[in-house]
Amino acid sequence: MTITHENTSTPKTTAHLQSELSATAKSKPARDAEHDSNNDSIDSVDSIDISQLSTPLKVDLSPVYEFLGARTSQAWVNAAIDNLPLIIQDHANCEKKAAGTAMNLIFRYEFSYDLQRKLAQLIREEMLHYEQVLGIMHERGQEWRYLSAGRYAKGMLKHKRTYEPAAMVDVLIIGAFIEARSCERFAALAEVINDARLAKYYRYLLKSESRHFEDYLALAQSLSEDNIDERVTFLKEVEAELISTPDTELRFHSGEPTAL
Repeated sequence: MTITHENTSTPKTTAHLQSELSATAKSKPARDAEHDSNNDSIDSVDSIDISQLSTPLKVDLSPVYEFLGARTSQAWVNAAIDNLPLIIQDHANCEKKAAGTAMNLIFRYEFSYDLQRKLAQLIREEMLHYEQVLGIMHERGQEWRYLSAGRYAKGMLKHKRTYEPAAMVDVLIIGAFIEARSCERFAALAEVINDARLAKYYRYLLKSESRHFEDYLALAQSLSEDNIDERVTFLKEVEAELISTPDTELRFHSGEPTAL
């Protein structure tokens, strides 16, 4: 789901992110030339066939860990490993929903070139990942079944403000937390999963997922006249509570598992 090319090896303030977004717009011709040669948004070697994907040797996840207000517990990891087909399908659902959300936003917020361009890139990448996860399910002989949505996204979105542009700013900040949590959980699963092919795929996803939360924060700040740090802090507490408190349903973004 890569939508920018910035290196985010260290966390940045929203002021820095806004400055970088402006610099990106000013240097667009040069950046477009670089994109044509490197094609980092949707890597030219990416394929629906996950056996053809290149996996980075190491990804620095310290910015992700510092951004999140809580880490995934071992209890969730254990439950996920014990219910892997459910987690794989919910991952597919997450990719499909993310593409759908981005598609809705691209029609609703047509005033921003940067937002439109990055949402278009996001939709392509989300759907590629959706196809890849479908392929994994097919390989494993896993049939699609109904799976209800968990409480996570709804629990975040109920705090979204109802007036513009604050509503859009909140959606993008929430998107940052969803991306960061996804990345953190891919990393946690890749470390312990007893499936080399699936572990490799999760490591492959870290290359793009580890940058996305800052992409969303930069877009959120670009749409707000006020500094968004206070809003980020508030939603950080909301997200951490959802992840840390008991949850009756196991999902990719669920909280502490209860009896399943």
